[in-house]
Amino acid sequence: MTMLTLDDRDATGWAEAVRSGEVTPDALLDAALARVAAVNPALNAVVLMQEDRARAAIAAGLPDGPFRGVPFLIKDLGAEARDFPSHNGSNLTRDTRYSYDSEIFARMRATGMVTFGRTPSPEGGIGPVTESTVYGAPVRNPWNTDHTPGGSSGGAGAAVAAGIVPMAHGSDGGGSVRIPASSSGLFGFKATRARFPDGPAAGEGWAGMAIDGFLSRTVRDSATMMDACAGPDLGAPYVAPPLGAGYAAAITQTPARLRIGVCDTRFTGEAIHPDCAQGVRNTAALLEGLGHHVAPARPQADHHGMMRAWTRIVACGTALSITATLKAKGRDLRQGDIEGVSRGAMAFASGISGADYLAAVGKVHAYGREMAAAFADYDILLSSTLAEPPARIGRFDHSSEDYEAYRVGPEGVFAYSPFCATFNASGQPAASLPMHWTDGGLPVGVHLAAPFGHDEVLIALCAELEQAQPWFNRRPPMIADLLAKPG
Repeated sequence: MTMLTLDDRDATGWAEAVRSGEVTPDALLDAALARVAAVNPALNAVVLMQEDRARAAIAAGLPDGPFRGVPFLIKDLGAEARDFPSHNGSNLTRDTRYSYDSEIFARMRATGMVTFGRTPSPEGGIGPVTESTVYGAPVRNPWNTDHTPGGSSGGAGAAVAAGIVPMAHGSDGGGSVRIPASSSGLFGFKATRARFPDGPAAGEGWAGMAIDGFLSRTVRDSATMMDACAGPDLGAPYVAPPLGAGYAAAITQTPARLRIGVCDTRFTGEAIHPDCAQGVRNTAALLEGLGHHVAPARPQADHHGMMRAWTRIVACGTALSITATLKAKGRDLRQGDIEGVSRGAMAFASGISGADYLAAVGKVHAYGREMAAAFADYDILLSSTLAEPPARIGRFDHSSEDYEAYRVGPEGVFAYSPFCATFNASGQPAASLPMHWTDGGLPVGVHLAAPFGHDEVLIALCAELEQAQPWFNRRPPMIADLLAKPG
């Protein structure tokens, strides 16, 4: 008897199978749990599993949404849910339980998804890797376990790439959906600022730079889930420009021929890894062959100034989160509560005044205006997602207490990931697509960004590229090896 495997179809395809009676939600959950058992010891991609809650949801009757019956995982950072305790990436917040459901979780649940656990995140969500000590081991990349699947939604990236689930929840405050998408050979889309709800626990994250998102194997899965989750919640401090017909409708239409600006270096002009540059050039040639107008481009803006401001804002957010947790617990910080980078962030934040913080927010806003002006010359900006292929495990672990060097030093995160945070700061929609692999078999994503509010133009182009150069059937070889092992 052939074992049911969830990586045979995308989430949309499995939901169609449930609707037709070809398969049951319980059978799909069985398949997801079997894959966890087979591959999670090597990857550490799934934590805090709640099979009983998933079975109870199925027995109670699932919502008749577009993903009814499809197994699903939520990131262990935010996405507050009564039935799903959380470590939030930190020993300080280990085993947090919630008395409410976040609006984003309520909307995901309404699609009919069967949530059965969480995926690891780094402490505070501030790293491009997922190696928090609270989970006992780093999350490893299914394409090569010596390398990271990215961060901060690295657990989600590893879980989807390994075929545990066809799609998973993530979030993105500086590339945290797109970095794992690039590192794990998946599709990841960061929507326009405020497209999805942050309540009731928050009005915004990191001065509006953070937003929820999803990692998937197909553009249509992400499009459908984003349609289901889009729109403000009660009391939202601001809202994104309204969508037209929506993401799913947009990908059914052939996009207009667009002006594509191409940058195969950093935005500041320095060279990137040859594989990353080659992925950009290959994708540019493909777009040109599809009839788009392609030309070199490099957005003129204060990229380094933005990243220094981003670093200050995130340090303050990290410090606030830690001090609020300690206040709620009624105690002081203890040895082992938090990791080195978080201690460094707290120390760094202690030197930032209220005026300094507001100046950093002002700098981010000014940068958004600079980027908006740059897009007067093109409809889409194409670059690499990262400046290098996926980093080795340990390179960006959280042991260092030099928070500033960790983020903006010459060997820091910004040097490794100089493209993603740009569009968190500007609020523009951006996506990573799995368009290239190294000779050694590591995935390399390319990055597309559009003007503020032009989500549907961007996702339509993503769907066109997916059709022109399909990636769905590309799988990490090690997964087949693990599944072939007896027992």
